[in-house]
Amino acid sequence: MEQFEYSSLILAPVEKVFAFHERPDAIQLLTPAIMMPRVKRLRGSGLEAGVELIVTTLAGPWHARHTAYEKNRLFVDEIVEGPMKQWRHEHRFEAEGQYTRLTDSIRFVPKGPAFLVKLGLTGLFWFRHRVTKRWCEAG
Repeated sequence: MEQFEYSSLILAPVEKVFAFHERPDAIQLLTPAIMMPRVKRLRGSGLEAGVELIVTTLAGPWHARHTAYEKNRLFVDEIVEGPMKQWRHEHRFEAEGQYTRLTDSIRFVPKGPAFLVKLGLTGLFWFRHRVTKRWCEAG
C-alpha cells in the first residue's frame, strides 16, 4: 500500500476551514476546472459517514463513500469503484494557535505506476490547499 500526505497552515479557525469543506460546491472548487468536475450525490449530504457520491473528471469516475466524520476534526472517504484498487483519504483539521493545520493523508493501491499517482496528487493537493487558504483567509 502506498502513502501520500500533504499538509499546510491556514490563518483561520478550524470551524471556518471545516465549514469550507462542507459547502455543497466544495468538490468543484477544490478540483481544477480543466479536469471538468461533475458531482452526483447518491446518498446523503454534507461530509457525514454514509454519504456516497460519484465525482466524474477527465481522469474518470470515482464512486466514493464517506466512512468517518467528526465535526471540525476529520472526515474520511474511501473508494467504492474508480481508478484505484484501494483508496482511503483522511482529511484532518487541527488548531495551532490562530491557524488550522489541514492535512490530507491518503493510503492507496494504484492500478498504474505509484510514482505517477504521487506526482499527480502533489499537484492536486497543492491546488486544493491554495484554494482553501485563499477562501478561508479572505475577509
